[in-house]
Amino acid sequence: MIHPTAILEPGAQLGGDVQIGPYACVAATARLGDGCVLAPHAVVLDHTTLGARCKVHSGAVIGDLPQDLSFKDEPSFVVVGDDCTFREGVTIHRGTKPGTTTRIGNHVYMMANSHAAHNTEVGDHVVMANGALLAGYVSVGERAFIGGGTGVHQFCHVGRLAMVAACCMISKDLPPFCSTASAQNSRLAGLNLVGLRRAGFDAAQRAQIKQAFNLVYRSGLNLTQAKERLRADTGNPFAAEFAEFLDHAKRGICRPSRDASDEPADA
Repeated sequence: MIHPTAILEPGAQLGGDVQIGPYACVAATARLGDGCVLAPHAVVLDHTTLGARCKVHSGAVIGDLPQDLSFKDEPSFVVVGDDCTFREGVTIHRGTKPGTTTRIGNHVYMMANSHAAHNTEVGDHVVMANGALLAGYVSVGERAFIGGGTGVHQFCHVGRLAMVAACCMISKDLPPFCSTASAQNSRLAGLNLVGLRRAGFDAAQRAQIKQAFNLVYRSGLNLTQAKERLRADTGNPFAAEFAEFLDHAKRGICRPSRDASDEPADA
């Protein structure tokens, strides 16, 4: 159903069973997949593609121009996967350089007033709580959780199944499976064991992750030495994942606060 007050510019492509509410707007080069739902006053702008069954709530704006003074108003894109939910006031901006793309995966849930800036890459099943903010070129791995009121500095990487606590400022890369302390600047709290259990990681897998974590954070080795040891542990697939993440950690990695425990909680 398309409400008679909705604004659909000529050229907009709509899949089957799309619902568009009162005063919602769809721009000329926007594409909505099958079963998408736009609530009243939702906006999907040019060069934006939504996959199937996405829900865009009131006041959300998907595909607006990047907030970058170097932007030259050249074509760039937003591409969203299937089954995503964007709550009230969510904003997602297009890439800033010509032909570049901001990418949102499948089953992503962005709560009210959260933001994904230009050229961000958000993996599948990521959850962003209210007011979580991703700056330009941030990447977030699959099944990560970004707490409410958190800001992630541009170019930072958040690993898969990591958990960022509420009201943090993340200015360094957060390795996979790790969690931060609430209201701290890039301070590590330990492993995201609750998230690992919920994701179906068994005790043996959690023990392997803990082993890799301890090698990085508790062994006394520098990062170069730790990466060598991680790569040598060929029987632990998570060690290789840690090593690969560290290879691409150009901003440094989050580290524990002084009052953090010597070991992550029992796996």
